[in-house]
Amino acid sequence: MTEIIESVPNFSEGQRKKVIDDIVSAVEAVSGIRILDVKPDADHNRTVLTIVGDGKSLKEATIALFEKAIEHIDLRKHKGEHPRMGAVDVVPFVPIQDVTTEDCVALSKEVGEMVAEKFKIPVYLYEDSATLADRKNLAKIRKGQFEGFSEKIKDAEWKPDFGPEEIHPSAGVVAIGARPFLVAFNVNLDTDNLAVAEAIGKQVRHIGGGLRFVKAMGIPLEERNITQISMNLTNYKKTPIYLAVELIRAMAERKGVNILGCELIGMSPADAFYDVAEFYLGLEDFSYDQIIEVMLAKEE
Repeated sequence: MTEIIESVPNFSEGQRKKVIDDIVSAVEAVSGIRILDVKPDADHNRTVLTIVGDGKSLKEATIALFEKAIEHIDLRKHKGEHPRMGAVDVVPFVPIQDVTTEDCVALSKEVGEMVAEKFKIPVYLYEDSATLADRKNLAKIRKGQFEGFSEKIKDAEWKPDFGPEEIHPSAGVVAIGARPFLVAFNVNLDTDNLAVAEAIGKQVRHIGGGLRFVKAMGIPLEERNITQISMNLTNYKKTPIYLAVELIRAMAERKGVNILGCELIGMSPADAFYDVAEFYLGLEDFSYDQIIEVMLAKEE
């Protein structure tokens, strides 16, 4: 079998198409890299890029990504609804085929050291690569964002794993690590009342007493004059998509608000949506083998 690793780098530009295209083209030019999805978001001012390759090609692609992102993105001039701390904000590595979590941890450390040395950017290892318990959770690392990191990094507790002990003036800092498959999923609400969305986000997320394996926050989508619950489901098998959506629906209805629609950001495993179909259709004795593409894939 061929080694396949997924990487889902998030970079802090979602509005300037030429910049996004230039960054993506630099990654695409690396031999052995396949781009599966490019998801820019103008409100978040952020792009989620989904790529696959082996360890060697992903190392080259990550360096190419940083070179172009640093060239085009200056966080001193950047504004967006999504929290961010770096021009390239986060680089996760996810084992897909013929590769282990340990392999991805080793890759993340090698890439982190390369990024720090070449670009003089502080690097924090997170999730399965974390060197300290407080660094496992990306939200804890990112707290304070780019504007607050100049002071945060001076604290001995937040000394970077690699790189200088001061932020890059325009590109900030970055989190790099190995993690399980994550589903980024947003729920849009038919209200422009940000307080409503923020309250629901706090109630849904695990840290606020909500669902395990859910990170969530309420944000405004000003161009559409609505609000959104932006979520990361860090273990969709233990907390499925439909459970998060139904909890949001119930909380929203109590506030006289409805769900307008939902968005999948980036890629997702098929079984995350098989579970959704089984739940909403009330399928009895459902088997994945009833999906024709699943059976055809088994016969190949």
